[in-house]
Amino acid sequence: MASSKPTTPTKSGPDALVALCGRLGHHFEQPSLLQQALTHRSFSATHYERLEFLGDSVLNLAVSALLYEQLRDLPEGDLSRVRANLVRQDTLAGLAADLQVAPCLRLGEGEQRSGGRDRPSILADVVEALIGAVYLDAGFVKAEAVVRQLLKAIPLGEGKAAMRKDAKTALQEWLQGRKMALPQYTVERTLGEAHQQTFEVACFVEALQARSVGSGTSRRTAEQAAAEVLLARLLAQDPADTKKRAAPTKTTIESPPYE
Repeated sequence: MASSKPTTPTKSGPDALVALCGRLGHHFEQPSLLQQALTHRSFSATHYERLEFLGDSVLNLAVSALLYEQLRDLPEGDLSRVRANLVRQDTLAGLAADLQVAPCLRLGEGEQRSGGRDRPSILADVVEALIGAVYLDAGFVKAEAVVRQLLKAIPLGEGKAAMRKDAKTALQEWLQGRKMALPQYTVERTLGEAHQQTFEVACFVEALQARSVGSGTSRRTAEQAAAEVLLARLLAQDPADTKKRAAPTKTTIESPPYE
């Protein structure tokens, strides 16, 4: 439900929006689309979520075409992994920082007070909404050009960050290589209201009696955080010692508590 007390963006004037369009590489024929893409549901009933839904699909298609062209020798599975890295929340929030989106956001008073202007989930959603808005304003070719412009600073190719496996996949392969069962993920707690929840998820490897906890704004991101903590700890151990621990033991690996 929208807040009854919207708050004014930090920089909401025409000059700030023109500057944002310059960084985005698109000036809107329909400025209302830009305004909607920058509007959180706490500010108005006309907000960015439908544009985000559309922009998510446009982004995935544009990234898929880009990777198909540039990474010609990569098999489907590796292409999917690189695409997942490029469209994940952290990457999109970084693009939002490059675009300097935060000062232009329209947030309700409560969302503003709770730090919504800097919340990665909101920033990532707004990038997708902006892509959806460009698509409606000027079509797919222009939206694809915007996506390519946004991603041009992210290096692709062997050994680059975009090629790395996500933590869950890396942990799974590490365990399978040692003939251990896959980890179990369990939601421990869900905090906050429905539209801004934080999940705490435990990752448990029974063969090692190893456990970690991660948090995130979705179950998926919390699982990734938990897997990353556990994998880092396992990799830090002596490989020979790790293999000896394949049988169940009483030892437990705990991640530091999340705030």
